[in-house]
Amino acid sequence: MARPRPQRRRASEEDAAIGPFYIPSAASARVGAQSLKYGDTFAVLDAYGDVQAAGPAAEGLFHEDTRYLSRLVLVLESERPLLLSSRVTRDNTVLAVDLANPDIYDDGRLTLARDQVHLLRSKVLDDGACFERLEIRSFADHPVAVALRYGFDADFADMFEVRGQRRAASGELLEPEIDAASVTLGYRGRDHVVRRTEIRFDPPPDTLRRREARYELRLPPHGSLKIAATVLCAREGFDARRAEDFSGAAAKAAARVTTLHHAGARIVTSNTACNGWIDRSESDLDMLLTDQPSGPYPYAGIPWFNTAFGRDGIITALETLWLRPQIARGVLAFLAAAQARETDPARDAEPGKILHETRKSEMAVLGEVPFGRYYGTVDATPLFVVLAAAYFRRTGDQPFISSIWPNIEAALLWMKSHGDGDGDGFLEYDRRAEKGLANQGWKDSGDAVFHADGRLATAPIALVEVQAYAFAALEGASEMARALGAEPRAETLGAEAHRLRRRFDAAYWLEEIGTFALALDGSKTACQVRTSNAGHALFAGIAEPQRAARVAATLMGDGHFSGWGIRTLAASERRYNPMSYHNGSIWPHDNGLIAMGFARYGFRAPLLRLIEAMFDASTFFELHRLPELFCGFVRRPGEGPTLYPVACNPQAWSSAAAFALLGATLGVSFHPEIAQIRFTRPALPRFIDELRIERLAMGSVAVDLHFRRHGEDAALTVLRKTGDVEIVVTG
Repeated sequence: MARPRPQRRRASEEDAAIGPFYIPSAASARVGAQSLKYGDTFAVLDAYGDVQAAGPAAEGLFHEDTRYLSRLVLVLESERPLLLSSRVTRDNTVLAVDLANPDIYDDGRLTLARDQVHLLRSKVLDDGACFERLEIRSFADHPVAVALRYGFDADFADMFEVRGQRRAASGELLEPEIDAASVTLGYRGRDHVVRRTEIRFDPPPDTLRRREARYELRLPPHGSLKIAATVLCAREGFDARRAEDFSGAAAKAAARVTTLHHAGARIVTSNTACNGWIDRSESDLDMLLTDQPSGPYPYAGIPWFNTAFGRDGIITALETLWLRPQIARGVLAFLAAAQARETDPARDAEPGKILHETRKSEMAVLGEVPFGRYYGTVDATPLFVVLAAAYFRRTGDQPFISSIWPNIEAALLWMKSHGDGDGDGFLEYDRRAEKGLANQGWKDSGDAVFHADGRLATAPIALVEVQAYAFAALEGASEMARALGAEPRAETLGAEAHRLRRRFDAAYWLEEIGTFALALDGSKTACQVRTSNAGHALFAGIAEPQRAARVAATLMGDGHFSGWGIRTLAASERRYNPMSYHNGSIWPHDNGLIAMGFARYGFRAPLLRLIEAMFDASTFFELHRLPELFCGFVRRPGEGPTLYPVACNPQAWSSAAAFALLGATLGVSFHPEIAQIRFTRPALPRFIDELRIERLAMGSVAVDLHFRRHGEDAALTVLRKTGDVEIVVTG
């Protein structure tokens, strides 16, 4: 007999005022949470390998934005085991948790002293599956009898419910199906899709009920045994090709990582802590890369954004392009295939527009959230063209650019038509979808765009960084058109870029505060606010050199630079709050793009100071993993950065920031048309004396390079070269 699923908490009025997709702090994962991912499946677990053992949290086993396992608790008798250690393997494939028995009492009598039984609990994911292997070993010199219990449940919550969204009605839970070794829990959604969670045990437990499996363990002196627990996510129309057991899944995951590692360059430095940051960033990127028919695509982050985002994927690809151009190709191919073909106000879609995000969950299918395939972003479309041009400069892959040239032209047409509704030459946004995002740049929270007095800007809004992206897109499209033999088109695009640069400087430059305006509002009034957005003008190259120098000085001043990085908003501004999402926090990807801008204009000192701050921050975070964002409090002696409660961790573009920063300091650029890799004024930060790059490839050619720091300069030695390529260092 089916029964209604219990409703989750109601969103407060305060939540609604902040924005419809605000993530309340109660939804955050706990400090010390462990993450695993494979394809469209991910798990967030506590340090014990449990789910929600200590109360509600953003934990569970998720597949395609639905939580298939909402509770999993391992206990001995009625006590949680003692936690000895908890760690994810270096390649992010296996979670290993060492546990021991606590003191076990029966009617006040100690029956088993602590630390007599060791439990090694290991987990690995496959597509739509979680495999657990529990190895139990007694070190007691007497027989041990103890009850081991798994408590479990599945609420089939939509990811947006986990994030705090309220639903008017949900589907219904189905009666469980139970046999000797498995339990199947089911849910029929309002989308008429039945989703099931099957939990299998091997060997079969002594008792198996709807929410509990119980083993009566009997261990001889120094005896051992193993238990396997498998959780399978199933829905109509989903047929996963999974491994059959833990060993098969672990081997499959490890083989995938090995393949990814061999496809890209490798960086090793003389600093062990820096190597930890680089290795973790690489492993997190590998975990978030998701195989699509069009190639690898970096999903945005865990837990909230385990899906394809246009902007996030593009920026991740730009930040890693110098090392792993195959990511950029996969992103471009995916987004070209998903490009909007028609006007659909409910999805903020218009012909030529590039995807914001896509979701497969029940609420997305039903339209309760607009994100099934949503296009409410103003920057992804010009950034798509920017990435195409950057990929072409990096690889010279003219056949691929030719194949997506119609998509590039469609994006350029959107920029000129729908993207510039009033014809003033600037890209603007104004939400069409009733449930869509009010702000459609990368700072998309409801209070992120405002005037100096704190008033929120009214739409349509023309963000500063979006005009910079548009300039870079026009310049890049001109280069690509010329390479494809379309000289008249190249001339037209180049002229448009020149005109935009001139108009941009006149409309956005604020001499009195030494930076560019955050945006122009609907009345074309400048938002005279100091923000990190201005740094993206340096990344894109639209700023005149003298303006760029002023912007860099502003960004590295006390108001913006906290000691850990550049804040999104200067401390002097009305809405500054170092604990906010976009108005005073620090985002690693934002700092990575700004660093690339510093390198473009030759600002070596601020660039080195910035990478040193980001590295220092990484040493305080668990596993050296830079999160999506962290609080913007000023750096205090002897203390680390302050965590932001609902940050994704890992996050693709935060992981990619490490490579953006390193590439910027080395001044690396590629020139396949003349078979040359160039390093312009290469430098190393103070924490790196030597740096080695292995398998840095351009086409079929690969090189191994060694850099040694000498004061503010870095000497380059070519260690190995396969093929005909020139390595050049310029001043």
